[in-house]
Amino acid sequence: MPLRQSAGAAILELEELTMLDLSGKVALITGASRGIGASTAIRLAQAGAAMVLSARSADPLRSLVSRIEGAGGRAVAVPCDVTAYADVERAVGAAVKTFGRLDILVNNAGLIEPIARLADSEPAAWSHVIDVNVKGVYHGLRAAIPVMVAQGGGVVVNISSGAATSALEGWSQYCSSKAAVLMLTRCADKEYRGAGLRLVGLSPGTVATDMQVAIKASGLNPVSQLDPSAHIPAEWAAEAIAWLCTEAGAPYAGTDFSLKTEEGRRLVGLVPTVAA
Repeated sequence: MPLRQSAGAAILELEELTMLDLSGKVALITGASRGIGASTAIRLAQAGAAMVLSARSADPLRSLVSRIEGAGGRAVAVPCDVTAYADVERAVGAAVKTFGRLDILVNNAGLIEPIARLADSEPAAWSHVIDVNVKGVYHGLRAAIPVMVAQGGGVVVNISSGAATSALEGWSQYCSSKAAVLMLTRCADKEYRGAGLRLVGLSPGTVATDMQVAIKASGLNPVSQLDPSAHIPAEWAAEAIAWLCTEAGAPYAGTDFSLKTEEGRRLVGLVPTVAA
């Protein structure tokens, strides 16, 4: 029985979702225990990829592995703190040891809390966001790139944000970290495109995850005032990630692909194409 996304009019029909084919690919997702990460794990497994799921919390990972395997997919859980390079290196090693290769890395693990103006921020907490959002992405790149180069190719999707290029009150740590991730994407693309690697960022817009709860509670900047209906479901971001992992994503190497525009959503298949 195929994996199914959550029900609702906002989610694509299964017939449309199964068009993407990642059979034979092996993918590692950081921050896979919930939100975009968990939805992406389901989507990539649905498309045929073998999954290596990493996050700090082991129990949700095990549940997700059971769900994927129960639907006929292949998956393994590797508890991992992306701020520790040895953990990330171990997750990459688990992909190679278990499935023989690593074709896709989704650098998804990220934090936004605590949301506060600079003078009200707590230095250790501010620094921890940088450790997760920036160093975590660097650790993923550093561990995965040699494996991908040695096997002749691979795809890395870094989860970015419009905050990479827009200053928002209370988000200095998040905006700064996402700006750094954008530059990591560009630098890695410049260094490794010639080796057959595709490095791309995804800027999904506001997504209905737990992060929005913290943003809403802060009351800072216009994003906290958005109605919940303005946020896209995590499954949309997952669909975009899966699409970027196919050859359709090749033209966007070295850039942040935006899911906030109608054009971007239509390319991914989230907006029906109207016949002329």
